[in-house]
Amino acid sequence: MTPLQERGGRKRVTVIGAGIAGLVAAYELERLGHDVEVVEASHDIGGRIATHRFGGRDSSGPFVELGAMRIPAGHRLTRHYIAELGLQHQVRPFETLFSDDAAYLPGPAGHVRVRDAHTTLVKEFSAGLPNQGYRMNTLLFGAWLDATIKAVAPRQFYDGMHNEIGVELLDLIDRIDLTPFRCGSRIDLHAFYQAHPLIRSLCPPHLERFLDDVLDETGSGIVRLRDGMDQLPRGLAARIRGPISTSCAVEEIDVRDDVVELRGRQVDGAFSRTCDYVVCTVPFTVLRTMRLNGFDQDKLDIVHQTKYWAGTKIALHCREAFWEADGISGGASFTGGHVRQTYYPPVEGDPALGAVLLASYSIGPDADELGLLSEADRTALVIAELSTMHPELRRQGMILGTAGRAWGDHRWSRGAATVRWGQEAAVREAERREATRPQQRLFFAGEHCSSKPAWIEGAIESGIDAAHEIEWYEPKTSRVFATAWERPA
Repeated sequence: MTPLQERGGRKRVTVIGAGIAGLVAAYELERLGHDVEVVEASHDIGGRIATHRFGGRDSSGPFVELGAMRIPAGHRLTRHYIAELGLQHQVRPFETLFSDDAAYLPGPAGHVRVRDAHTTLVKEFSAGLPNQGYRMNTLLFGAWLDATIKAVAPRQFYDGMHNEIGVELLDLIDRIDLTPFRCGSRIDLHAFYQAHPLIRSLCPPHLERFLDDVLDETGSGIVRLRDGMDQLPRGLAARIRGPISTSCAVEEIDVRDDVVELRGRQVDGAFSRTCDYVVCTVPFTVLRTMRLNGFDQDKLDIVHQTKYWAGTKIALHCREAFWEADGISGGASFTGGHVRQTYYPPVEGDPALGAVLLASYSIGPDADELGLLSEADRTALVIAELSTMHPELRRQGMILGTAGRAWGDHRWSRGAATVRWGQEAAVREAERREATRPQQRLFFAGEHCSSKPAWIEGAIESGIDAAHEIEWYEPKTSRVFATAWERPA
């Protein structure tokens, strides 16, 4: 017998969702020898990888990432698929928050340059400390850690935890030579924590995931794809042999012992499919709007209780990269207010076609506030706020167009990502396992089912896992081998 026959033979699998998790699951299942079809509710593939090109998909004009936009250095699965799809030549550095000394952050009397902010940050940070005898580098470490947390976290989250930088941490830091981690007037937090992993143990357990994301988001090894992140899903889709049907929305899932029934609507009317196996990759915020039959109560509970945070991005197509004349070559400012973060993507196309400013990137409650406004009103609010820092936006004809996405209100996502900040590791893992646990022949994938929620890496990890769970599924016993060590030799 061939290995495929030993594992139950060729399987027919339907994947719900053509985001990166669904496409990876389909790709890997086909590599294992199975027959796959993909159904996608929206009119396009990619999910929360959403590259918007001003002038249309085939335009040579500038573009902006309205969804996932960066890949941290340690995300090896994502880098593997970049290589697998022949996209290594597209890899470029991603300039992140505070990486450009000419960028801005809020000060008591208005916005100040990153290179000039240390004096104010240290003064504000040290004012709340019971011990005033720390060395300057220690205070600089604490001040920049606090400023980075403030820039990454929504305001309400920051207000609830910014005092978590405790005296115990500072006392230990004060005994370490921070000189190798000085970058001008800043401390390279990512490099420091890499060099001193034991310091991580001083992070409160419920904030471990948050610190990981802060370090990933502000590290020096982050990359992007030069011609757009949508090359990842489109490259995968081009490799998949089975059909990928868009505008095909599943509205009901009926789990039975030996099949899964899908019912929904497509362009030409209602559809019904009887499937041998199904991988469901849609966010639980969308899944819980469907009619779900045959789910056990614990599964229904995790579907309805998993929390997603909103995410809102607003981009401006500008006549020119005016920020370059202001000395900013890239990276991002922490703007504060409703705007939160402002990114300056590089101009790599024809300058005559203009440049893109990612005017506002907000998450969680900050994004919810913007989401309450109409698209026109939130764009106007962001432009008005940002103009105080960048008055060039008020120049006649500077803004050529706008684009935005409020993921919390987006029909096919209803949230930007699961963000398990504030949970201890055991709780996070328990929720992940329950989110991933199959229902008979219905399997689950998506960033919400992974150890890296809110990142492309997590979506890819979950797609690979789902493919291998189906590969090793034994129909007679309905058993799934949870790990490679449990699988038969």
